[in-house]
Amino acid sequence: MEIKGKTVLVLGGWGLVGSAVCRKLVPEKPDKVIVSSLSKSESMDAVNQLRCEFPLLDPDFFVPYWGNIFVREDFKDLQREDIIGDPARRRTLIGDTIEELSDETIKASTLYSLLTDYRPEVIVDCINSATAIAYQDQFQSSRLLLKELNKSKDGETNGLHDSVERLLCTLYTPQLIRHVQILYRSMHDAGTRIYVKIGTSGTGGMGLNIPYTHSEEKPSSVLLSKSAVAGAHTLLLFLMGRTPDAPITKEIKPTAAIGWKRIEFGEIKRRGKSIILQDCSPDDPYVIDGSLELKTGAKTQKTSEPLRSVFIDTGENGLFSRGEFEAITTPGQMEYVTPEEIAEDVIYEIKGGNTGHDIINALDNATLAPTYRAGYLFHSAFSKMKELEQEYNVDSVAFELLGPPRLSKLLYESYLLSRRFKDFKTALSASAESMSEELFQFIKSNRDLRSEIISIGIPILMPDGKSLLRGEEIKIPPFKGEPVMPANQKSVDAWAHDGWVDLRITNMTLWKNRLCEIQKMTEPIPRGETSSRFIYTRDYWNNFERIEPGKMVGWIFSYEEKGLRMKA
Repeated sequence: MEIKGKTVLVLGGWGLVGSAVCRKLVPEKPDKVIVSSLSKSESMDAVNQLRCEFPLLDPDFFVPYWGNIFVREDFKDLQREDIIGDPARRRTLIGDTIEELSDETIKASTLYSLLTDYRPEVIVDCINSATAIAYQDQFQSSRLLLKELNKSKDGETNGLHDSVERLLCTLYTPQLIRHVQILYRSMHDAGTRIYVKIGTSGTGGMGLNIPYTHSEEKPSSVLLSKSAVAGAHTLLLFLMGRTPDAPITKEIKPTAAIGWKRIEFGEIKRRGKSIILQDCSPDDPYVIDGSLELKTGAKTQKTSEPLRSVFIDTGENGLFSRGEFEAITTPGQMEYVTPEEIAEDVIYEIKGGNTGHDIINALDNATLAPTYRAGYLFHSAFSKMKELEQEYNVDSVAFELLGPPRLSKLLYESYLLSRRFKDFKTALSASAESMSEELFQFIKSNRDLRSEIISIGIPILMPDGKSLLRGEEIKIPPFKGEPVMPANQKSVDAWAHDGWVDLRITNMTLWKNRLCEIQKMTEPIPRGETSSRFIYTRDYWNNFERIEPGKMVGWIFSYEEKGLRMKA
């Protein structure tokens, strides 16, 4: 359809894809663009940036709107805990989600109010709905409920009622169904003519062997919940696209990481708050003696200094270190696609073009794969991060904002090896015993480095296998309602594997084996081979003259963890 003169609503307009869509819409000359986001600050920031970029447009061309579109309008500016933490609001939310759909429920919703107020002919939905719903974590709510049920057997029922209601608030399917029901009715009443959804595969295009997890089993139940919700969402949109009085419905589903927004040096923040550096003295370590406290500051010294480093801002996925960025974009891992490419497809689909990426029409073959452009631009981004590292004299290793502590653990372990042994030959010539001692002494003498590691929630297990350098909070084992967990050799081994920097001799042996295996992979490749057959050549590994953490961990995830993606 023609975009010129139409009102366009961009849901999630502050995000990477939403911002790119807003920019791509301008040349099409719509009447106005409603830029919606969760918070007022996000929406106003997006609109102010767009007005600065397009100063010749009428100031009212970009219209800010904010609020949670998944709840009723009375709740749209409240934090989720403010809703489910209040018994009256919580019961209203449950009723809005689970009770039979009524006109009152529809018209009380934020989404209905937004659409009927502005009556957009075109909607581009860039909200990651699957994440918003699945990351409410139905599994954790269920565990807490089971805990209360066990208490009730002993006559303690004080928290049972609240736990039941909180679980009802996290049920994925009722929330998703109700959202699509209200969306359909709202667009029908508002006269919307086309709806384009930016969906997700939930795993960045990877399979059940995805090596990233969220402090849980592998693969992560919460992560797979996102995929399940995303798949269910797609099928519901598929049905909406087959409904005669619904708008034209399309979905573009990227199957790669999406990036990026900016590359800078500065404070590293988690959920808007700075990560404050902590320390744990090797002379007074936390000792594992039959149990492990998941949260304790007994052996931790806090500083007033925030963690500062070079980062790449990937929008809703947060800030990545150079190592994290390199690891997930390793060929065979998530790789990535740019928001501008997604936005171009959106505009083309709205105008009636056929990009081949509308999953509603072609569920099997419509995913947006990693791109040549993104691969080409990777080098400039990576070079910029290295340049900033040199300028600010820091090494951007891991921030633990990406989710899986194992990634941070492996990045820091390979980083320690690179600092002490430089290249493959030096590391392989050292014994596992001497490697363990070398890294221990390095950690012991380098306060800034150990502070950086433990401050992001990654403990350091000393060579004795019992002493632990740690911050107040640790990511592994994950907190599941129990503040203290029993510890034995088996559990310590599992925790060290999943998310502790492990200085034990056994782990050094494992790293030596990895280095050997990498070298073996290149042996069958003829020297001077320049065809497109091989990725992991000697040139890829810089002739083994450097140990590069991002590449090392990318290889581990692809081959050791068997997490190689099957399709591009």
